[in-house]
Amino acid sequence: MSTVGFLYPGFSAEDDYPRAEKLLIDRSRLALVHTEMPEDAHREDALLAIGGDEVLADGARRVAAEAGPLDAVVWACTSGSFIFGPDGAARQIAALERVSGVPTSSTSFAFVDACRRLGIRSVAVGATYPPDVAGAFVHFLTHHDISVHTLSARDIITAAEVGTLPPETVLEFAAAVATDAPGADAVLLPDTALHTVEVLDALDARVGRPVLTANQVSIWQGLRLAGADVDRPGLGTLFRRG
Repeated sequence: MSTVGFLYPGFSAEDDYPRAEKLLIDRSRLALVHTEMPEDAHREDALLAIGGDEVLADGARRVAAEAGPLDAVVWACTSGSFIFGPDGAARQIAALERVSGVPTSSTSFAFVDACRRLGIRSVAVGATYPPDVAGAFVHFLTHHDISVHTLSARDIITAAEVGTLPPETVLEFAAAVATDAPGADAVLLPDTALHTVEVLDALDARVGRPVLTANQVSIWQGLRLAGADVDRPGLGTLFRRG
């Protein structure tokens, strides 16, 4: 049994984490705290603010105080990590790891590691973000040798609005993204504000290839870093071993 601490900005799809925890048959714990979000906006200045070192350090200290000893920590925000650029995102996690004292990552790096685990070299991205922010995610992926076939950006400004999208809308969005990129190995949905845990297997089935979502890869990364990387049904292709 492992305990992973998640730092989650604001309020939108944080209930994906207790939903996922119920599927973890080894009783691993997914402990979550909400980090400061002065402004809910998918805009560069707002995203840089929520991903600041002091904001994340405060979150790491609080989740450790509330959950007890941790085996790993994840900054569960894609845009609040890749917006710093590849080098800045790496520095962000290095600073957070010095505070947490345990293996630490972010959702942006979780996407890269998940693609490597599955042998995914080319992707289609379905982003809820405005085009400029979505483009920064594409840059992050290509820096890490992941080819982006197509990018679809829904231009939703707030995480709160993203969190209201119903499951069928998520399924339809992923299917449309996949249709536009028949040569891509997988579809990526890179927003932790998007509810996806309840439809992970359905997403893979609808699209016919792996669909990686932000909360899914965050949870997988945390468990992997904690040494609890085992086969877990109900959480999509990424969690199935062999």
